[in-house]
Amino acid sequence: MLSDCINRLSPSATLAMSQRSAELKAQGIPVINLSVGEPDFPTPDHIKQAAKEAIDQNYTTYSPVPGYADLRQAIARKLERENGLQYAPEEICVSNGAKQCVSGAVMALVNPGDEVVIPAPYWVSYPQMVLLAGGTPVFVEATIEQDFKITPEQLEAAITPRTKLFMICSPCNPTGSVYTQQELEALAAVLRRHPEVYVIADEIYEHINYTGHHGSLAACEGMRERTVLVNGVSKAYAMTGWRIGFSAAPAALTKGISKLQGQQTSGPCSVSQRAAIAAFDGQQECVEEMRRAFERRRDLIVKLAREVPGFEVNVPQGAFYLFPKCSSYFGTTDGKRTIQNSNDFALYLLDEAHVATVGGDAFGSPECFRMSYATSDENIVEALRRIRLACEKLKK
Repeated sequence: MLSDCINRLSPSATLAMSQRSAELKAQGIPVINLSVGEPDFPTPDHIKQAAKEAIDQNYTTYSPVPGYADLRQAIARKLERENGLQYAPEEICVSNGAKQCVSGAVMALVNPGDEVVIPAPYWVSYPQMVLLAGGTPVFVEATIEQDFKITPEQLEAAITPRTKLFMICSPCNPTGSVYTQQELEALAAVLRRHPEVYVIADEIYEHINYTGHHGSLAACEGMRERTVLVNGVSKAYAMTGWRIGFSAAPAALTKGISKLQGQQTSGPCSVSQRAAIAAFDGQQECVEEMRRAFERRRDLIVKLAREVPGFEVNVPQGAFYLFPKCSSYFGTTDGKRTIQNSNDFALYLLDEAHVATVGGDAFGSPECFRMSYATSDENIVEALRRIRLACEKLKK
């Protein structure tokens, strides 16, 4: 009954695990959910106030397909102020979250048979979006030993005459790895030798960064005209449910993305856009407060995860995820089940420890699993205590 296109797609592993966690909670099981990538802070008050005022001012009708002009102007100011990048409002398209921005850019660029280079580990939806467009994902593996970041040599080796697009996420979901500006410059040097290759730079975790500096591939020489920069308000301003993201790209490309959006969803929520203006133009102390809290939680979960025998743990430099290597438990058993892979391991932790995580298979790294530390210190401590006890039951 379903189309071949839909049958090719895989369900989102992160959303599936989050849903399973919610179902167990509804049964009264005290699950700690470390599977979902969502800040646990409320949206800051000045942003909520802007939304209330927008309702009173009757911002309740259809918005322009690429977003309100004054929001796109606010985004342009943000890009110049924080990133040193100059974009005109007509080079910006506001969408229903950064996820739609990435998907729209893929659809606007990729033809059937085109190859898309994706560093692995990757966010679960990237390859599915490429498949939806008829493209072919080409994965470049970055191991924990290289801090989950690909090298220029790996990128060069992956590019073929059929390569149309390179996708990069920094800070990265699921690993928390952050490419420095110097590392991005080295990748840009490779891309300059292949002028036919475009870039999607997913920077949605820009402000959840513990390095003191956010690098952007679009800022590298010769890259702005070939890059779709994607960002939004979900992570930095705790606005996941408001569904506002944006892409910034050359005008002709942005026009194509907007054209697609006009046929799929039209413009994003009017009230959410007014709130987003307040987010970009308002005081930014709330962003730094949340960043500091995430950094403290990062330090806590790294410390506790390193106390679990068999885990290999790097120190993520951004986002709010830990991506430990758990393959030492493959082939172990608790007497009732045997752990064959990271998905088995994640399901074991859910059933035995009542902690929801996500297996690394969905991220292109089957030796690891993902934990989100976008939760309270108390939840992190208790979750890692349960995980440690559950792992102690697994024997070769």
